[in-house]
Amino acid sequence: MDQITNVSELRDVQSSEWAYEALKSLAERYGCIVGYPDRTFRGNQALSRWEFAAGLNACMNVMERLLQENVAVLREDVDKLKRLMQEFEAELAALGARIDNLEARTAFLEDHQFSTTTKLTGEVVMALSGIASGKRESGAESIPRLPTFGQRTRLEFNTSFTGQDNLYTRLTSGNLPELAETADTFQAKLGFTQPDNNNLRLEVLYYNFPLSDNVQVWVEATGGAFDDFTNTVNVLDGDGALGAFSAFGTRNPIYYLGKGAGLGFQGIWNNLEWSLGYLASNGNDPSQGQGLFNGAYGAIAQVGYSFDDRLQLALTYAHGYNTLDTGTGSLRSNFQFFTEDTFGQAVPTSHNAYGLEMSWKLADNFVLGGWGGFTKAQTLAAIETEDFSIGRGSLDIWNWAVTLAFPDLFKEGNLAGIIVGQQPWLSASNLAFPEALSATDLDSSLHLEAFFQWAMSNNLYITPGILVIPNADYNNANGTLVIGTIRTTFTF
Repeated sequence: MDQITNVSELRDVQSSEWAYEALKSLAERYGCIVGYPDRTFRGNQALSRWEFAAGLNACMNVMERLLQENVAVLREDVDKLKRLMQEFEAELAALGARIDNLEARTAFLEDHQFSTTTKLTGEVVMALSGIASGKRESGAESIPRLPTFGQRTRLEFNTSFTGQDNLYTRLTSGNLPELAETADTFQAKLGFTQPDNNNLRLEVLYYNFPLSDNVQVWVEATGGAFDDFTNTVNVLDGDGALGAFSAFGTRNPIYYLGKGAGLGFQGIWNNLEWSLGYLASNGNDPSQGQGLFNGAYGAIAQVGYSFDDRLQLALTYAHGYNTLDTGTGSLRSNFQFFTEDTFGQAVPTSHNAYGLEMSWKLADNFVLGGWGGFTKAQTLAAIETEDFSIGRGSLDIWNWAVTLAFPDLFKEGNLAGIIVGQQPWLSASNLAFPEALSATDLDSSLHLEAFFQWAMSNNLYITPGILVIPNADYNNANGTLVIGTIRTTFTF
């Protein structure tokens, strides 16, 4: 028998009685009515009491499962169900329906539920990580080989007021260090770092609601990111907790070019998906040169197309002011950080970035993906120091990656991944740097990442992984940077 979710599609059901509307609302909310392939109950009458009781029993089973999983069920739906149960008590008893069990679970949930409108979920990442080899400062200093063990904890509150909207609140705490700082290159940045000294903070807060049947809106109050409302087209994107463990392997760096407060839109039209968004890094700061429209900001536009369930392509454009730093790639490609670290002052920049993303499911257990990206940036002011000055100019920054994903390898829930690419590097610049300092990255470097995510259960994953970066920070004097990790992820 086929599963359908609209009682009106069962042609033999009459709509003249209250029970019809009651069962219809339950079926459409919880998707629990079962009918024959021709969408009828096939009774001797238009709808026999036995057949109606069978549909009611299906809804009871669905709601009982939701209650068992501590999923909030509307009180009005429970009242409807109880009234229907009383009306069809004899028929349900003959079917062996567990009426007493359902009522007991409902009463328990009402006494112990966290909230009638809010669902609480959590995620804990514990990781053992360390640098096995590599040098920094153009080979002048070896990187300390000291393994670390820490955690990142997230508590997520999803609150719905209408059943279609969502108020998302994320509290975060952690003590996982930034290996990028230790290695002196953003190529070493991992996706699950959380250097907060175990302080609890509000990390993300946004409100999502439908503007129309095909358009969703995100109002980002704090901690907003482009990937909140934009499809990153990468099956290895698990936001650091699952999938790829490096920041670069998680998604195309173009999605890191904006953060903060703002507005986002996502729409779907047939096989076409589009996104638009604007985020201000310091949107809550009333200081001169800050705020929602006068300070640093990033804007994104993306159009994606699904040719079928297996092949996806997307074109992405991002524009921004003083948000050039992606936190991935070489020091020079994060140009504002680089100038502040080198010359003691950050240089204002604007940028236009372009990305192409692809994901192609060639088999049930193999997905080929990847992306390419180019950023054209302009410095908007000169650098002035006591010893020299650097005029305004332009920067060319590139990156690319090929990803191989093997979902459900050996068993359901497992995921193996390989990422080969080049993190953002500064390939060309017409800035007049001092003679002792190159204006571009010197050498070629690769990003070689491999991991295997083992699903111990639906809520526990253990992921060993390795990251190898020859010529770290695009400088062959630094040798090969090797980072290993064992990541354990708990969800609840």
